[in-house]
Amino acid sequence: MTLMTETRKPVVPPRAAPPSPGPARTAVPPLAPGAVPGLGHAGALLRDPLGFLGSLARHGGVVRVRLGPRTVCVVTDARLVHTLLVALAHDCPRGAVQDTLRTAFGDGLLMSEGQAHRDRRRVLQPAFGPDRMAEYLAVMHQVTEERAGRWRSGQVLDVAKEMNHLALEIVTRSLFDARLSEDATQAFHRALPDLVKGQIVQSLYPHPALARLPLPVNRRFDAAVRVLNRVVDQAVHGTERGERSAAGHGATLPALLRAATDAATGRPLTEADVRSEAITMFGAGTETVSTTLTWLLDELLRHPEVETRLLAELDRHLPAGTVPTPEALGRLAYTRSVTQEVVRLHAPNAFLMRTARVPVELGPYRIPAGTELLYSLTALHRDPHLHPDPLRFRPERWQEGGGAGRPSFLPFGAGKHKCIGEAFAWAELTVAAAAILRRWRPLALPGARAREVVWTTVQAQGLRVRLVPRGPGGPRPDGAADAGADALATRPAGGARPVDRCPVTAPPPPPPSPRTPATTAAPVPAPVPASPLRHRAPRRPGELHTAGLRHADWVLERGLLTPAELPRYRAYALHRLIGHAFPRTRGDDLDLLVDVLGWFTILDDRFDGRPGRRPAEARALVDPLTAVLHGTPGAAEHRPQAVGRTGPEPDGDDRLLGAWRDLWDRQTRGMSPAWRARAALEWQTCLETFPAEAGHRSRGTVPALGLPETMRLRRHGSCLYPFMNILERVHGADAPAALHADPALHRLRANTADAATLINDLYSLEREERQSAAAFNTVLTVQRARGCTRGRAVGAVRARIARLRRQNDALRAELGRRHPAGRWYLDGTRELVEGAQAWTSTSDRYLVAEDAGH
Repeated sequence: MTLMTETRKPVVPPRAAPPSPGPARTAVPPLAPGAVPGLGHAGALLRDPLGFLGSLARHGGVVRVRLGPRTVCVVTDARLVHTLLVALAHDCPRGAVQDTLRTAFGDGLLMSEGQAHRDRRRVLQPAFGPDRMAEYLAVMHQVTEERAGRWRSGQVLDVAKEMNHLALEIVTRSLFDARLSEDATQAFHRALPDLVKGQIVQSLYPHPALARLPLPVNRRFDAAVRVLNRVVDQAVHGTERGERSAAGHGATLPALLRAATDAATGRPLTEADVRSEAITMFGAGTETVSTTLTWLLDELLRHPEVETRLLAELDRHLPAGTVPTPEALGRLAYTRSVTQEVVRLHAPNAFLMRTARVPVELGPYRIPAGTELLYSLTALHRDPHLHPDPLRFRPERWQEGGGAGRPSFLPFGAGKHKCIGEAFAWAELTVAAAAILRRWRPLALPGARAREVVWTTVQAQGLRVRLVPRGPGGPRPDGAADAGADALATRPAGGARPVDRCPVTAPPPPPPSPRTPATTAAPVPAPVPASPLRHRAPRRPGELHTAGLRHADWVLERGLLTPAELPRYRAYALHRLIGHAFPRTRGDDLDLLVDVLGWFTILDDRFDGRPGRRPAEARALVDPLTAVLHGTPGAAEHRPQAVGRTGPEPDGDDRLLGAWRDLWDRQTRGMSPAWRARAALEWQTCLETFPAEAGHRSRGTVPALGLPETMRLRRHGSCLYPFMNILERVHGADAPAALHADPALHRLRANTADAATLINDLYSLEREERQSAAAFNTVLTVQRARGCTRGRAVGAVRARIARLRRQNDALRAELGRRHPAGRWYLDGTRELVEGAQAWTSTSDRYLVAEDAGH
């Protein structure tokens, strides 16, 4: 029996109404529906712990559930949970889950109650006093810098595993002034899952005697306890020779314990007492912090704008290379909001338990003596009544009075049992994240995002990232200096380009832009010089961000979107895709690339509607666009009028056409006839895939479409070929003709388009499945063609991406030897795929509605 499940941020259903107190304050808590004879609600709890616990709020503030022969009361109301932990703390001590650990490790702070708990807390309190924090911050910073310094560019990191190692090392060095051997570290991490699993399973046994049976889960639990004792002994005794004075500042945790006496007996604490407290600190200070750090990195991958703002605040108040101080951490208001939001959305404790020692009243409910009480911090923190839009990661809620310090936010508990290491944990999260993000920029691998795995804690598993150095000055995800970069760019009247506000640092005024509306007279820019000297210095901080702002203005000026539609569209952060894929492009070329990508994205979304299912409508939309490519006279002026139009105002398709004429003119200006012919052919091939896909949908042939045909449509429908042509446009010269004629280049280009498309298909899968139009997605095609599971289909697509990349590396080497003058073009194809990977794994473009917070 296990309690392990993978979930996707389950929604807490709203309460139908506040629980009624009834005629008296002695109401019996209602029984949750759905109990199965013999099992009760155990099956539902095992299948989906968070979903089941979250669903109980609709039935009352306290709800009874049956777990086999046992009845447990689940407290779903945050105010009643606070009452349980504070006012009723003496009458409701810790429950069955903690009892399992008490049997294994003794009465440490985590397991003790009453006077014994108060006495032990008094002994430990100096180790967590404010006067120790500066020392701990320096150690946290040093440990993280050392560990992050051992990572290498391009290394793939198992984030959960690495954060576990980091958190263990921080606890060991900070509290014990010791270093564990590599063998001990590995043994600790191998033993921890068996300890957690055994803890939860044994807590669900109907009789404690079952824990003594030689069952596999019990044997693994006992073995894990022995391993953890050995590891902790190494840390505890490893400090004896160089131990700091117990009476002086900086005493280690073992020193404090050995200098203390047992208040009940007057005798010194035993070595068993020291080990018990040490194990408490190892367990509480490792798994929960490492899990939260993993979720923090995962959320920053999903929300790069949050990362940008966080890094900007660190630059202002905690400059790179400085050792953090308590005063500096106190100034990191936004960073604290980010960590609070991570802890809210991903509360480490799935559920905790108390036991009513005597009959108690909890709000309007009567709780008999001996009743086990369970509460879930995850469910409380995702309750929409307490935290509006609860599944959305939004750090701003904490700057708007989002609930810190209120009964609705209890990540470290409340009352006399509140976690003694709360300040230590908040500081550790901030210092470790700052040191990692300053040095490295993690890029998520396809399909390797964090997923929830529920035991007693909500663990983050599966997040794997590729490390990219940030370089000097710590470049941001989008090149912006900080979240206030909007202030660097204002748009003067008349639609001119944004300019630097500072008259000293402002660059010379740029030439009039081809993005000026057609009604405004503007000089025609000079032809693009046919020279490979078009390579530029790295973009200035904020340049990519302001290009995104200019693109938003262009989209509105062209009427492609309404102001109401713009915020959702801007969340896609398309300018960042261009920033990744064309890292050296600046100025007008940067604007052109962002505008082309944005226009194609809006066009692609148009086919999610009726034109995507009706070939005639698709053809009517595409034909005028392809006519522009070949300069057909009057192509733009004599487009067939849309059905239902009665006035001169252009409809959406007309506006797409007008914007396309502008983009085609800007793409081709100054380019060679050979380049223009290639670009026209490949844009036409790309656009023709839309009517072809609509034809398949109308005939119902999408599900039966074979893999070769799916790949052909996806390869050419992704606009990767046109963007490979634009590599020459932004470089300022055509690639060598001999390179274009080489068959190996044709294979390289096809592989490049395929790899980027397959990466897209991995991330867009869930969104496309929910659309009304049938999806062209290679994962779905592989699953149908091979008759395999979704997981195997995803694995096959990932393997194909890896093969394509290896093949392309070999092709680039071969082509580079034969055509050294074209190496810049070959490198550009690699950057396109890397850019697609970096952006697709972090953009909101492919989030489904509930993930996007809608």
